[in-house]
Amino acid sequence: MSEVTDVTTETVDYHLLKNRFRGYYPVVIDVETAGLNCQTDGLLELAAITLKMDEQGNLIPDQTYHCHIKPFDGACINPESMKINGIDLDNPLRKEIAVSELDAITGLFQMVRRGQKDAGCQRSIIVAHNAAFDQGFVMAAAERTGVKRNPFHPFGSFDTASLSGLMFGQTVLVKACQAAKIPFDGKQAHSALYDTERTAELFCYMVNHLKSLGGFPHIAKTEEN
Repeated sequence: MSEVTDVTTETVDYHLLKNRFRGYYPVVIDVETAGLNCQTDGLLELAAITLKMDEQGNLIPDQTYHCHIKPFDGACINPESMKINGIDLDNPLRKEIAVSELDAITGLFQMVRRGQKDAGCQRSIIVAHNAAFDQGFVMAAAERTGVKRNPFHPFGSFDTASLSGLMFGQTVLVKACQAAKIPFDGKQAHSALYDTERTAELFCYMVNHLKSLGGFPHIAKTEEN
């Protein structure tokens, strides 16, 4: 049943995305960077996946955005971080396809704003694994480039590390995916696109599983006299 009458007697269709997260439009994001400091270290790769509801009211992945990014002028490049993400800034193919931070953030915001409008949502919210990290780099890049009309909530987010810790007792992405029976190839980890795809699957699984257990929508019970 998709339509529920709440305590205010208003009928709400929970098959619509705008009614699932209080008007927020969830966008799954992952970044690969040249360090841990979003103010000084380069943003090197960005991937995002928007979400939508299917006819049964289940959350599923929708559109995908992915780009390799040229480090901004003066960006710090931490060798230890580069070992972890495996990015070669001197790779000729990467140099050919990498875009500026301005183009990367502009393209992301345009896709998100279109999806947000189509879904009838009021604002977008970042979904990420250890979300504060990814959100920090996206917001810092937006500030550096001066891109206007940022669709994202400035500090709110959905952190799948916290959510999977609550649901599975696991906070590491690969272990949370394993608990959810989501295949995870460790060799592809630390690719922004691959990690975003797995994080999107994980978030959708948790939201949909809660729904299947009757945990959403929450219907307040009235006290009996």
